[in-house]
Amino acid sequence: MTTLAERLGHPADAKLLILNCDDLGLAQAANAGVYESLRAGLATSASLMVPCPWARHAAEQYMGEDVGVHLTLNAEWDVYRWGPATRAPSLLDGDGGFPRTLVDLWDHADLQEVRRECRAQIERAILWGFDVSHLDSHLGALQLRPEFFDVYLEMAVDFGLPLRLSGATTERAIGFPFRRLAAEEGVVFPDHFVYVNGVGSRRSIEKALFDLPNGVTEMYVHPAADTPELRAMSSDWAARVDDHHLMCHDSGLRAMIARSGAVLIGYRELRELQRTAV
Repeated sequence: MTTLAERLGHPADAKLLILNCDDLGLAQAANAGVYESLRAGLATSASLMVPCPWARHAAEQYMGEDVGVHLTLNAEWDVYRWGPATRAPSLLDGDGGFPRTLVDLWDHADLQEVRRECRAQIERAILWGFDVSHLDSHLGALQLRPEFFDVYLEMAVDFGLPLRLSGATTERAIGFPFRRLAAEEGVVFPDHFVYVNGVGSRRSIEKALFDLPNGVTEMYVHPAADTPELRAMSSDWAARVDDHHLMCHDSGLRAMIARSGAVLIGYRELRELQRTAV
């Protein structure tokens, strides 16, 4: 069987690496950190949180980078809130925004409202001028339940976009064959995904690079500039600042990538493969 690397024009045993920046649009500090990571650092892709207050600013700063949509149905912070782009009562928690937890979302969300909201977030990003490269899901909300995954997959098919999916070894724990279902619809996704528990990716990335497998691997970070705004709103601000340093100012990471034999790519390569294969 032809590997994803071969379909992308690389040798079968190639090691291809996507370094994605999550949370573009979350805050001004995130916008600064993500764009510097893309323009001057090692990052190759980013994901936009369309409902967040600084997403429109991210659109104004956009210069054609590889940016996808971080489909967002949760607002997990107590004092910093964001909510739906559509009229979606079932996606509100009664405190000015999306539900804080996945369980609250899954227990109360109307799937038609979820579908409309996801479509609106993608369409708004396109309207703002983004050349949307892929889709992923904030907190994994759309991947971890089959009825929500149906919406995730529908958006990927309708817009011709690749998906972030967790690795094949997670299918048993999650409980349904989401990778097979995506492949059957012609949706492209990385072979491997390096999960980080929370924010702060340095150790996970360094560990993964020591034994990087063949194929396409996605790793992700949450880079942000160190600002008073970030410190005030986020208890994990130091980890976000460290992710920014890792992408932009850590020569050791560049050396580790070179030593691993990895070739850096973005999600656009996967998108073009998906669209030309139709």
